[in-house]
Amino acid sequence: MSLFVDPRWREAFANLLDYLGAHVRVSLAALALGLAISLPLAILARRKPVLRGTLLGFAGIVQTIPGLALLALFYPLLLALAALSTRTFGLSFSAFGFLPAVLALALYSMLPVLRNTITGLDGVDPALVEAAQGVGMTQRQVLTMVELPLALPVIMAGIRTATVWVIGTATLSTPIGQTSLGNYIFAGLQTQNWVLVLFGCAAAAVLALAVDQLLALIERGLQLRSRLRAAIGALGLAALITATLLPGLAGARSTYVIGAKTFTEQYVLAALLAQRLDAAGLTATTRAGLGSGVIYDALKSGDIDAYVDYSGTLWANQFKHPGLAARDQVLADLKSDLGKDGVTMLGELGFANAYALVMPRAKAEALGIRSIADLAARSSQMAIAGDYEFFSRPEWANLRKAYRLAFKTERQMQPDFMYAAVASGEVDVIAGYTSDGLIAKYNLVVLDDPKQAIPPYDAVLLIAPKRAGDAKLRAALTPLLGRIDIEAMRDANLQAGSGGSTPDAVARTLWQRVRPN
Repeated sequence: MSLFVDPRWREAFANLLDYLGAHVRVSLAALALGLAISLPLAILARRKPVLRGTLLGFAGIVQTIPGLALLALFYPLLLALAALSTRTFGLSFSAFGFLPAVLALALYSMLPVLRNTITGLDGVDPALVEAAQGVGMTQRQVLTMVELPLALPVIMAGIRTATVWVIGTATLSTPIGQTSLGNYIFAGLQTQNWVLVLFGCAAAAVLALAVDQLLALIERGLQLRSRLRAAIGALGLAALITATLLPGLAGARSTYVIGAKTFTEQYVLAALLAQRLDAAGLTATTRAGLGSGVIYDALKSGDIDAYVDYSGTLWANQFKHPGLAARDQVLADLKSDLGKDGVTMLGELGFANAYALVMPRAKAEALGIRSIADLAARSSQMAIAGDYEFFSRPEWANLRKAYRLAFKTERQMQPDFMYAAVASGEVDVIAGYTSDGLIAKYNLVVLDDPKQAIPPYDAVLLIAPKRAGDAKLRAALTPLLGRIDIEAMRDANLQAGSGGSTPDAVARTLWQRVRPN
């Protein structure tokens, strides 16, 4: 199929300038901050063993923290600082996206810069330093005119390493709201669109290699005292940065931001909301792949304007209601809780996407398992898989308590991979989603929950406090309420999760199916 015909390639190339520009901006800012911190500290610590050991030890510990975890940790920290700043000084700042990504990536850049700067300065011949001091140079002059120039090639090698690390790690900033080349990777993994995954990996690799080679040219020029080489490398680097930054800086700023979590259905719904706003003449963009612990706080603080969440998730996890409750009680509690945060629940879309225990239909029938109560007697010999957060959620605790479940093995997996795993027999049961079309594709069955240990999960449309009185937004999104039934959503999930169609295309098809007459 031609690249110009396949919608997956069109989508990839259509977003390239936006994603690449955002990726370069956050990487450049993080490197600049990292260098501004690391270079002075390295110079200060070079003759102080205790300080040197402390700095290198700290930077080494930072490298042991998984990149995604480090990025995610900065968001709640900055959110708390932003709230404190607002209360104390009346000054607010966004804790979403760019700032936490820059701070986390700057920390990642420190180790190679610190280590190479200290090593380079230590490697300067003491006789040269003594000679410089002998002709009357001050300590500052010796540093700037003798030691740093001689150590510069080694320092540049550290900067090259830091640059490649930062550009690679920046792809992990998508779940905290920072647009990057990681958007391709996260979206592709969730929708099994391997074109996007490969495109994102290739784009990040090419960017890292290009920047590394230009820095290598500068480094080589410094080693050979070749101003021409260094100038060509610097000009090439400046041209690359300018070419990727200008389109993003010159582009129009989106008026409305639609959020989405990290699974297929959310990509489709975010695309649908954005399309409805565009059709109403309102400029919209999406921030997809956001973590569950990030997205609601981003809405509450006004960093995103709208998104779809699920009543049970909010009721049990966000607002920490204990025990079990009927659907009407959950929705009533939820409206009250959201109102206290200033968040508007515009309404329900018409379907529910609940957690459910799912297993192959043939196996369930052979074992006589129709409900979770039937499963309980056999669970000790079985393996269960869930998404990355399921086993830490209160719903799982409720299930274990209500049915006395005790599985032999608990495994965490990428959501879409769970279905293939249970269908192939790698695990016996999964914590799936009732609106997922993969249940039908793999001939799986949802087990009944007679004790109602899992709360209802109506899909609800939420509006940020700053948009509460926005009549245009309400008018554009209200036609979606009550229109999307479970079958329509399952078909959309199956179509989007197969990797052959983009979420935008699936969202357009979904709208044609459910739109009011």
